[in-house]
Amino acid sequence: MAFDGITVACLTEELNRRIKGGRISKIAQPEKDEILLTVKAEENLRLLISANASLPLIYLTEENKQSPMTAPAFCMLLRKHFNSARLVDIHQGFGKGTGLERVVDLTVEHLDEMGDVRLKHLIVEIMGKHSNIILCDENYKILDSVKRVNSFMSSVREVLPGRDYFLPGAGEKADPLCMDTDRFRTAVLSSNLPISKAIYTGLTGISPQAAEEMVRRAGIDGRIPANELSDDFGLHLFKCISRIMEDVKEGNFKPFMILENGVPKEFSVIPLTEYKNPEMEEKAYTSVSALLYDFYSEKNAITAIRQKSADLRKIVSTAVEREAKKLSLQQKQLEDTLKRDKYRVYGELLTAYGYGKEAGDRSFKAFDYYTGEETVIPLDPELTPIQNAKKYFDRYSKLKRTFEALSVYMEETKSALEHLNSIALSLEIATEENDLVQIKKELTDSGYIRSHAQKNGKGNGKAKVKSNPMHFVSPEGIHFYVGKNNLQNDELTFGLAGGNDWWFHAKGCPGSHVIMQSGNEELPDKAFEYAGALAAHFSSAAKNGKVEVDYVRKKEVKKPANAKPGFVIYHTNYSLVATTDISALSQLS
Repeated sequence: MAFDGITVACLTEELNRRIKGGRISKIAQPEKDEILLTVKAEENLRLLISANASLPLIYLTEENKQSPMTAPAFCMLLRKHFNSARLVDIHQGFGKGTGLERVVDLTVEHLDEMGDVRLKHLIVEIMGKHSNIILCDENYKILDSVKRVNSFMSSVREVLPGRDYFLPGAGEKADPLCMDTDRFRTAVLSSNLPISKAIYTGLTGISPQAAEEMVRRAGIDGRIPANELSDDFGLHLFKCISRIMEDVKEGNFKPFMILENGVPKEFSVIPLTEYKNPEMEEKAYTSVSALLYDFYSEKNAITAIRQKSADLRKIVSTAVEREAKKLSLQQKQLEDTLKRDKYRVYGELLTAYGYGKEAGDRSFKAFDYYTGEETVIPLDPELTPIQNAKKYFDRYSKLKRTFEALSVYMEETKSALEHLNSIALSLEIATEENDLVQIKKELTDSGYIRSHAQKNGKGNGKAKVKSNPMHFVSPEGIHFYVGKNNLQNDELTFGLAGGNDWWFHAKGCPGSHVIMQSGNEELPDKAFEYAGALAAHFSSAAKNGKVEVDYVRKKEVKKPANAKPGFVIYHTNYSLVATTDISALSQLS
């Protein structure tokens, strides 16, 4: 679920329970759009507030972050007003009709220069690219903000010192916490939009996924236009939404994360009916902050690695496009050579029957002893039949040479495409920066990237990296290793693996080498299913759900001379059809 109003309500309830009444002992600004408050309550906790445009967040954490040597101006302002201040109130929204908005108002009590008690408001807006952290006085006059917004940046609202704080669009949507049937009918049921979209566009703080959950609970097709619902269904939907809102008001939240094959996929603070299937695992939390930390830490890591690999992805994508275009042209040229045998037969027939014939004819009829039928051969009238025969033989020889050369070139092009596709998969699997260093080295060694060492004529351009394959263990204690790129695949198969260990790979498509350590013992069938699932999961065919996997003793796997990284051959093997579900396996660091 998106970081919507329901999630903010759950978070606000937790903040009130755990840090309300606590004193702020430390204020830091680790990033330009991020604040970290250390609060002493029943326990020492840190409140992370981020107004990052791509990932705005607010949650409690025990993790500290390194601050810059010189504190930014906004951090210094907060220290001036908030040092030793007490959190006296934490509530969601601002103003009438915004009870489920993605806004948290932190009210602090502090002493001014004269020793008088004063109130300040730190308003956190979790609104995508419009997210902000705004400091206001007790009358909600803006003192400053992490992101200043002037009239050139927004014609709706300025966020500048001295301006009055207000929430744009407040009251335009219905507040689901306090609406009645008439307000619901006006805000939602009068719309001609599909009912699920009408809910999240007509009600404050409702995400598209929450809206889908509401219509599922009501047993209504979310694609039906809202104004076509009957009165009975409209009332039934209103009651379903009201029951969810009662849980929100009473603080009956159940934070949990949905994992697909062990990877975080979704989170929610209310039960979801969409993910009730065997491939999905539900992990419950007692703290929504812990849930948000776990979920977004994973998301942050994935986002960061994708950003760092953007240049490599572009290089691989460009190379794939170039090789695919080359292969297409080669295939067209190859099709043109398919008529070569016809020219050879023409030459043979003219040689057999054309002696003594003079030039001047435009065609020649001859008995084709290959087909047993008479055939008509086109002739150049300026040449004799024998000279035409030589011309056909020359054309045949040229097309034959072209065919032979193209066959070699096409195999090279297909091999290059297969190699590039395997690198593309490696970029998808990469989990750390060292993985990218290995991939870059492979691209450099293959000539897709020119290294600085090659440019300067110094060194051998080899990167020294420490990147280990993925390591999994089954409930029975069997160990599995998975290569994250072609260089790791080679190291894993021909370095780590023993001769009697089992080697697995998805059939006929790019994928990781998977090694199952046998310890020279017989292993249960379940172990082979686990290994097959890993090979299927870390392959380009994973989206199919079920993948055919080859497996063989490692000693049967060979690497041809001068073969590309990750390329191996084997002549005898077993096969199995595996799912991509690896949730039963634990990944070790």
